[in-house]
Amino acid sequence: MIKKVIFLILASALVLSACSNKEEHSEGTNNHKDHNDESKAPEDMTATTKGKFEQGDKVTITAGHMPGMKGAEATVKGAYKTHAYVVSYKPTNGDKKVNNHKWVVNEEIKEAPEHGFSAGDTVKLEADHMPGMKGATADVDDVKETTVYMVDYKSTDDGKTVKNHKWMTDDELKSR
Repeated sequence: MIKKVIFLILASALVLSACSNKEEHSEGTNNHKDHNDESKAPEDMTATTKGKFEQGDKVTITAGHMPGMKGAEATVKGAYKTHAYVVSYKPTNGDKKVNNHKWVVNEEIKEAPEHGFSAGDTVKLEADHMPGMKGATADVDDVKETTVYMVDYKSTDDGKTVKNHKWMTDDELKSR
């Protein structure tokens, strides 16, 4: 009987630790297979050539927003000056809450003021990067006025190309 109890405790601990590792990733259970690579930059975004990188630049991604992203080789598809937000939201499709999603831009939020939102504000997402994102209510966790980049990259997990990933910032990319 004691062996069965110890086995159940160890098995439960193993299962719970596996779940907690998944939860640490800012995208929850989403991965690049769920990514909407047909999406384009919002029409009201203004392209810029004043960022650290320009369209066509070859870069290496230093951030890990999604599995297979960190260390991936990428090509900048576009650069835009905007307010970028880290948001937490409950997907409209019933998926688990997504915490600290990087990044949603001002132009992807319903009725966004030109001067941007502040941390702590509640907003309605128009972004469609991931399933269940569009139409979700989100809390703004952080904001920065910056240049954001749309990139194509080759996943370090499975070698597949991810097109039109939105968004990366200057400090998440380095020149190759």
